[in-house]
Amino acid sequence: MRRSAVLSLGSFAAAVLFAFGSFFFVSNATTPTVEQRFDIIASDDSLSKAEQKGAYGFDRAHSYIGFRVRHMGLVDVPGSFTDFTGDVDFDPDNAKNSSVEFTAQMKSVNTRVDARDNHLRSKDFFEVETYPEMKFKSKSIAKKGDGYVVTGSLTMKDVTKEVSIPVKVVGPIKDSRGTIRLGVVGSTEINRRDFNVNYGGDLPNGSPMLSDNVRIDLQIESVKKKEEAAPGQ
Repeated sequence: MRRSAVLSLGSFAAAVLFAFGSFFFVSNATTPTVEQRFDIIASDDSLSKAEQKGAYGFDRAHSYIGFRVRHMGLVDVPGSFTDFTGDVDFDPDNAKNSSVEFTAQMKSVNTRVDARDNHLRSKDFFEVETYPEMKFKSKSIAKKGDGYVVTGSLTMKDVTKEVSIPVKVVGPIKDSRGTIRLGVVGSTEINRRDFNVNYGGDLPNGSPMLSDNVRIDLQIESVKKKEEAAPGQ
């Protein structure tokens, strides 16, 4: 009886392991990667060009404005701004007619360490009491390969400089509630000293405590705005 129970338990465990292994193998073999899902969405032609075209507002709950800074020449430390607004004007037929702009509240900086966030808000870095906002406004958008290059003015602290951001457009798609959504994914690099963020010296070995170059990461999901009826309609 005891031997039978042990055999049954062993058989059950083997069956569980086999089922889990089969599930894992099949899932990995058939589940598309994020990039593949993006390709599927990007090629979705269920929406007409007229439906795709128009004004979109950033969906902050599903968007990310982030940055990465190399610390002591070792690793990139990430951060983000959690309070921001933005708009996209999208023309699927002519990139030149499209535009994007956003404003981030600098006091919303978040690197997951309170002491570091407070330091970033100080005069050593962002001076949020004097310069509460960071702004970007596009000047031109040009098609390049399978994506676009957005060129515009970035204002941080008391400096405005022109930057270019390579981006990919994902969608638009219509969600289960009938809302049209558009994704914009991009990344670029800026020199923080160009914007008067100069804190940090060199280590004894000559490596900078903080890198001058800062990687900017954008993951923007936006929602098409409802068109207002013309007066009298």
